[in-house]
Amino acid sequence: MAGAVAVVGSVVVPMVTASGAAPACTVEYSVTSQWDSGFQGAVRITNNGASVSSWTSAFDFAGGQKVTQGWNAKWSQSGTTVTATNESWNGSLATGASVSAGFLASWSGSNAVPTAFKLNGTTCNVDSGPAPTPPPTEPPASGSAPALHVLGNKLADATGKARRLLGVNRSGGEFMCVQGYGVFDGPVDDAAIKAIADWKANAVRIPLNEACWLGLSDVKPEYAGANYIKAVKDLVARVEAHGMTPVVELHWTYGQYTGNSAGCSDVHATCQKPMPDAQYAPSFWSSVASTFKDDQAVAFDLFNEPYPDRATSSVTDAWKCWRDGGTCPGISYEVAGMQDLVDAVRSTGAKNVILAGGLAYSNDLSQWLTYRPSDPAGNLVAAYHVYNFNTCSSESCWNSTLAPVAAQVPLVAGEIGENTCSHGFVDQVMKWFDDRNLSYLGWTWNTWDCSSGPSLISNYDGTPTSYGIGLRDHLRALNG
Repeated sequence: MAGAVAVVGSVVVPMVTASGAAPACTVEYSVTSQWDSGFQGAVRITNNGASVSSWTSAFDFAGGQKVTQGWNAKWSQSGTTVTATNESWNGSLATGASVSAGFLASWSGSNAVPTAFKLNGTTCNVDSGPAPTPPPTEPPASGSAPALHVLGNKLADATGKARRLLGVNRSGGEFMCVQGYGVFDGPVDDAAIKAIADWKANAVRIPLNEACWLGLSDVKPEYAGANYIKAVKDLVARVEAHGMTPVVELHWTYGQYTGNSAGCSDVHATCQKPMPDAQYAPSFWSSVASTFKDDQAVAFDLFNEPYPDRATSSVTDAWKCWRDGGTCPGISYEVAGMQDLVDAVRSTGAKNVILAGGLAYSNDLSQWLTYRPSDPAGNLVAAYHVYNFNTCSSESCWNSTLAPVAAQVPLVAGEIGENTCSHGFVDQVMKWFDDRNLSYLGWTWNTWDCSSGPSLISNYDGTPTSYGIGLRDHLRALNG
């Protein structure tokens, strides 16, 4: 049974028959996240009987819930009965084997937990008492970070005052969970977040992993689903409590890619892929947006660093893939385009600011305006990443490709950095962006060896590296 602290509402009843035998199957049902009109649910099915080559699980809702989408199974609903049937890759269930699947659903009035479950027509669990009722939806964080919206080519608070996002990235949430070590790399308690605020930062970008958020079966349950979501929500609340804007961002995703510049050959969400996957990324954003839609202080960064241009020699095909997704040249899995992800966010009613990075690991915005997705809320921002080793890392490139974008929409450099353990390059970046009142966030607030990657700090108390001194002193000079 999942831990009572981590699961919003769950029931698992491993009943023993009169003869002492284990039941033919057991099912654990959990509500991993809940908001005013919807929730994210999960089921874990264990087959205790003979091996099967395919499976169908069924249960009945009793509180007016309606499944809207799901993953790791083909989900359907007729009346109150919900059915989940295996996908082609997870149909075999040996004796003692388990499979997990998840879904998003709406609810009203109550969100009662189902009390009876079946596997291939066989009853798995029966009720052992009143089903637990999920607690009320948690209110949004009450910190001092302002709600944001797009006003012309600027970000602004509710009063119309312009707000530049100037801060850091807090890496860890994208890799620790899927590698089985935890949720974040290093402390994220109040003291650790205060240390960021003490640099006079006003924004923190938080990379996430879709498999961990959705609780896919390849991630340890203690670092996935409800546990992961709660940890992210807690971090967001702490960031806001210190007056900083949280930017939650989809970093690592599902889908096998072995082409040019592949980060890994693994189908799982264990490295940067060229584009988000249609299988899980829209569900991820539907869930994240539903979680934070009542808190417009939170910004959404759709996908860390797209690089469909490395998979095809056609720049036009790459930009079309970026916007429209589908079957993309050189990418073997079905792609979710930026329009798909914008639609997933907006379908929840969320009006939060959305960031979308361009091609070449978000370093190329040359055709961003031409291919930008449509946003009915009018809160779309261009995201850009720049390091000293990137192609577009000079003032001439910034003048020719970034300035036209920044003239029409807000421009946020979600990552800036250099691999020199110094800050000469980021000094140039910050000056160019300062001169135009644009936003930037340094990579990264982690205690790595800066010779192996840009690391701003040597200790989570905020002690800067020689590279970090440049950003810290600059932020303090701007916002002191």
